Amino acid sequence: LRFKMKQKIVKNQHNNLDFKSYESNLNDYMSVPQFYENRSIFITGSTGFLGKVLLEKLIRSCPKIRNIYLLIRPKRGNDIQSRLKKILSSPLFDKIRHDEPSSLNKIIPIYGDIEVEKLGIAEDDEDLLCQTVSVVFHSAANIKFNEPLKRSLSINTLGTKRIVELCRKMKSLDALVYISTVFCNCDRPEIKEIVYGLPYNFKDIIKQIESMPDNLIEKETPFLIGKRPNTYTLTKALTEQYIQTEASDLPVTIVRPSGVISSVKEPFPGWVDAWNGPTGIAYFRAIGIAKIVKANESLIMDIIPVDIVVNLTIASAWRLGTESNKNLIIYNCVSGNHNAINYGDTFSLCTKYAKKYPLENSIYYPVELMLNKQPYYSILKFFLEKIPIYLIDFFFWLSRKNIRLGPVSEKYYRLVEQLEYFSGNQWKFQDENVQKLLQTLSTE
Repeated sequence: LRFKMKQKIVKNQHNNLDFKSYESNLNDYMSVPQFYENRSIFITGSTGFLGKVLLEKLIRSCPKIRNIYLLIRPKRGNDIQSRLKKILSSPLFDKIRHDEPSSLNKIIPIYGDIEVEKLGIAEDDEDLLCQTVSVVFHSAANIKFNEPLKRSLSINTLGTKRIVELCRKMKSLDALVYISTVFCNCDRPEIKEIVYGLPYNFKDIIKQIESMPDNLIEKETPFLIGKRPNTYTLTKALTEQYIQTEASDLPVTIVRPSGVISSVKEPFPGWVDAWNGPTGIAYFRAIGIAKIVKANESLIMDIIPVDIVVNLTIASAWRLGTESNKNLIIYNCVSGNHNAINYGDTFSLCTKYAKKYPLENSIYYPVELMLNKQPYYSILKFFLEKIPIYLIDFFFWLSRKNIRLGPVSEKYYRLVEQLEYFSGNQWKFQDENVQKLLQTLSTE
């Protein structure tokens, strides 16, 4: 993560980014670790998959960071200290625990909740954040695709509003990075690195949703979603609209990853601890629950390793904090333009390596079968997946074993249903801002 300050970012008349070479009389370069030196960072969503990798990367690669504050809420009887302890005991942090265990003392949990007014943060903690924090990473989100609209809005959009309100009080804020999704505009065939307008006044919609009874919101949800597949993508689009119109006074940038998967390199290859999205499909396929994947094998599967997303996220804050241009810049963090792979090849490789390196909890030999047409998919699913699972569960019942595969398979079918829209469509993503940022990479 070393970047040479060889180029200057300016806005042109088309609202894109241009880089113009210039010579610095002070320093030939500024590295990312130097930018983060003696800074205090605030992270939301640190208990999630991407948030944990972001936390690990910052601690390991930017060793002179002063402190990292994490917004954490109690959950299922676990207080914030217990949840932090669980995060740091993960294999993700093995290298840090071995090489520099004292650096973990820089991580400080802050009691709070993204759904609560003023984030539920105590006054003393808020004062601490406002006096010391200069970089904020906001990755907290409700990633359940079909969450009721009111709840999804409360977390994804209004939660971001609360973060922005806190950031306005920070005396030394240099960068607020919002983690969105490239699919928030999936109702369009081509997605550029801009914020797209909505067919209605988003402020009015937010007010109406907040005041409407739940049964009426449920009735109006299909109209509000429009061509989008779920409430998640809608509320992410609403949030981007909010940031563009209501947070223009702050140094903000938006990172939009596509389908986030396991790490490709850092802190080690293959790290994952969440079975959502493509990773979940690959897992169920590897253990033998899934024998058929419902997808169009010829379509590009735009997936991106989590460590690539994290590196871009950290670099985007560096760029925002070191350049005079504070206009909103959006980064589409995608792979399809430069390292494309289709659904057929992806799951063929998954099957190949599941056979070569079988999982301990596998129940059946991995099978490679992909289909996207009805009723053939449903027929094969019934005979090749459901009947065998029913028979296995019946055997477990006869053997008086407290094991059931039925509920596990239902999780897989829900995941397939949620991803069906994405596995049956393809988009053209522009990522010029990402490529131009990468041009500043040093070979050092």
